[in-house]
Amino acid sequence: MSSTDASSATDADPPLRAPSPIDRAFLTNQPGTGTLYLVRHGQQVWPDPDTSVAGDWVDPPLSETGRKQADCVGRWLADKPVSAVYSSQLKRANDTGKAVASHHGLDVEVIEALSEIQLYRDLPADGRVVDTMGEKAMRGIWERFVQTQKWDAYPHTEPSAEFRRRVGWAVESAIVSHPGETIVIACHGGVINAYLSEVLGLDADMFFRPYHASTHRILFGNGRRVIDTLNEESYLAAEGLLTH
Repeated sequence: MSSTDASSATDADPPLRAPSPIDRAFLTNQPGTGTLYLVRHGQQVWPDPDTSVAGDWVDPPLSETGRKQADCVGRWLADKPVSAVYSSQLKRANDTGKAVASHHGLDVEVIEALSEIQLYRDLPADGRVVDTMGEKAMRGIWERFVQTQKWDAYPHTEPSAEFRRRVGWAVESAIVSHPGETIVIACHGGVINAYLSEVLGLDADMFFRPYHASTHRILFGNGRRVIDTLNEESYLAAEGLLTH
């Protein structure tokens, strides 16, 4: 081999390492991988439990703290290369989405199927649930949910399988529209749990409790969905805005 040949061989770039099975399984540095940020809405105004009716709990607005939380997560995501922002039609999620979208010159696209679990949807919206169910029954319903973490513990409610199915196609409809991009979905704690429970193959509908305005990062690509982080909240804690 000539000196020139030897020099060329020495200076050549090393061959690229083929991605390992674990790289491919977890979408580590894989080309074409997109990022989804699921964002729970900021804190809502809580209806008075003694005087409110069932309908009051469906679409309450953000509280003053909730608006600050929405602004905080919006600033935290401001330097991310966000291509699209989606939300449910409910005010608390839509306004949180707008706080994110404003930093990227985007409008929020509404997907109504991203709305929260419809508790007691088959009861009259203008009546108190306890008046229909009775206090003793209500205590039993709550205890059953504690034991199972399944929405089917609540009677007259959207069935768990139906809820998880609509959430799944709603999230996937956003993902498949943005291959390799970064997107944000501002939604609800039950929605986040429903989607991630399906990704993980869990039976429970609620396996963890997201903080208000927390973020949950999912990687997507090559037909895979990989949970990268859950309950990111350091930006909220830094401003004293961490609430459940």
